[in-house]
Amino acid sequence: MANVETSLKEAMTAIEGSLGAALVDYTSGMALGTVGGGKDLDLNVAAAGNTDVVRAKVRTMEMLGLKDEIEDILITLGGQYHLIRLLRARGSNGLFLYLALDKARANLAMARHQLRRIEAELEI
Repeated sequence: MANVETSLKEAMTAIEGSLGAALVDYTSGMALGTVGGGKDLDLNVAAAGNTDVVRAKVRTMEMLGLKDEIEDILITLGGQYHLIRLLRARGSNGLFLYLALDKARANLAMARHQLRRIEAELEI
């Protein structure tokens, strides 16, 4: 089992094209841990903004009466992928992993696979 810091560092090193990663509490919008980012990618701003995305999708699913769970949410930009993976492990309710990827260097299928593996090893 890996802690938050180790898991986020692994996302940056094991996932090709990673620009930044964060563990976010979507009940508060606060990043519980970040790695990467920079002047062009403020991970605290991304955490707060993507919290709104997750909340909107959860609300929409409730209004539609969907009894399913969100695996991940993908936002595709011209030069980046933004991947949001809601955590399912015991004790992780209300948390998601956020990963920003360079579209030119990333393999989206492998990134999703690696993020799923990192989630499984993450201990909250």
